[in-house]
Amino acid sequence: MTGRERVFGLLVRAHKDGAYSNLLLDAELSGNAADKAFITALFYGTAERRMTLDHVIRAHSRVEFDSIDAETLQLLRMGIYQLMYMDIPESAAVNETVKLAPERSKGYVNAVLRSFLRGGKVLPTEGLDELSAMSVKYSCARWIVKMWAGEYGMERTEKMLSAAFGRPPVFARVNTTVCDADDLIYELAEDGVKSGEYSESCVLIESPGSIETLRAYKNGLFHVQDISSQLCCEALDPQPGDTVIDLCAAPGGKTFTLAELMNGSGHVYSSDIYENRCELIRKGAARLGLGNVTVAAADAAVFERQLPQADRVLCDVPCSGLGVMRRKPEIKYKRKDEIAGLPEIQRKIITNAKNYVKPGGRLVYSTCTLCRAENEDIAEWFAAENPDMKPITMTVRIPGEGDGDGFFTAVFDRVK
Repeated sequence: MTGRERVFGLLVRAHKDGAYSNLLLDAELSGNAADKAFITALFYGTAERRMTLDHVIRAHSRVEFDSIDAETLQLLRMGIYQLMYMDIPESAAVNETVKLAPERSKGYVNAVLRSFLRGGKVLPTEGLDELSAMSVKYSCARWIVKMWAGEYGMERTEKMLSAAFGRPPVFARVNTTVCDADDLIYELAEDGVKSGEYSESCVLIESPGSIETLRAYKNGLFHVQDISSQLCCEALDPQPGDTVIDLCAAPGGKTFTLAELMNGSGHVYSSDIYENRCELIRKGAARLGLGNVTVAAADAAVFERQLPQADRVLCDVPCSGLGVMRRKPEIKYKRKDEIAGLPEIQRKIITNAKNYVKPGGRLVYSTCTLCRAENEDIAEWFAAENPDMKPITMTVRIPGEGDGDGFFTAVFDRVK
């Protein structure tokens, strides 16, 4: 099976099953290195440029866009993406794409691709206002572009949108209970993987391939966690011997970092609403040798009397995920009404989280989104409703202005 055939199959499955592209791609490439770079570039690029590609297809198709069958549409997207964004011969992009089409649509696919070529491969934006043109150029829902422009300004919005393309860096959080950054870099080199120190407790890995096959991973020397998420844990500032509660914790990256920051002492009570996701945390903690972690399924919005009062509580709440679009490009195409109910859930979770915080303790509210309604508005509402929770900092990390994902962190200390 050729690389293009595999990409075509992945795109069809992603459309049919509604699965996140990063999960499909990781599963497809596990244990198979043939054409890996090409498959990754074409599949991921087609997914993250979908709106742009569809705009081009509309401009060059004699068939109504909504009448194009799903498989033919995926082929057209693949073909246009190769012509617009990949450094390959135009003839190969057209001919190999047409070969994948069934007989009934070969002529149509060929006609659309060659029409695009005759037109000079130009992205048509005539008649579009500034927000719509930016939406098409950066393949992102217009309501997101409009919201960001209002909250962050046009210049930062364009920077955020531009940063949503390409595969993100792989940050490895060092398991500081068993090694340091130099040790991890050496062990990764033994596996033929290049890496470099990002900080005392974080290593940046180049082209890691399948992480789970690395000896350093199997031996519990690190876990993968974006740097913004790591900094969120550091803002909680857990101390050795502390009692810590991590709500909405799956798949466990923050739990592991918190346990490591405590040097394996004290205790981290980690929970998620789904038992199967709790099992991911248990397995991760066992691999890392973190014996100070207890995991149980629980609804973060409901008070659990069996949980102790804690020195530190982290609630990384369910959110719209607009800060991680480079990891999950499908998020760029969400409808506004899909996220409308999130602030109510977030308010319930942070209100419940306060119940676990000791006097003199600390609460951190965090999201991986960039949306005032889910971030600053929630933090400001919580502070106004709870005068015994003193706001310490509110931090927004913007993609394109740093190496990490978009992230929001609000820190509160409970008055003694």
